[in-house]
Amino acid sequence: MGYIEKNLVDGETILYRAKISWATFIFPILLLIILIWMCSKFSPFLVVLSVLFSIYLILQILLIITTTEFALTNRRIIAKKGIIRQHSIDMMLGQVESIKVSQPIDGRIFNFGTVTVVGSGGTEEFFKSISNPLELRKQVNNQISKLSKP
Repeated sequence: MGYIEKNLVDGETILYRAKISWATFIFPILLLIILIWMCSKFSPFLVVLSVLFSIYLILQILLIITTTEFALTNRRIIAKKGIIRQHSIDMMLGQVESIKVSQPIDGRIFNFGTVTVVGSGGTEEFFKSISNPLELRKQVNNQISKLSKP
């Protein structure tokens, strides 16, 4: 049971879950492969250092992917990132002013982007590398419109 399930209130159900896209890490991994190849031309010691650095970065990527949760419920948006230094947001759907989506070129190709939830009072929360961000925005807008109907 994850953070989101533990923090649901009575009568609250999860409607949509967003995940971190693996595609955002393709470019950094390719750079690491090139780094290892270039170091192999100079010294075996540099190869060992670059491989250790690569392992560290890959573990960091895996940690980011496994510790980030983002969900839309029938009442609110719940999100959490981090494990040691944890950052979470619980925003009631009635307080959401807008959902911004920003996609770089590779994000348009591989369908990921940064989602910014803007709440009442100008509160902004950023969630980078969200897979299928336009669908997330659509789901949030659909749920807000359901709640605002009399």
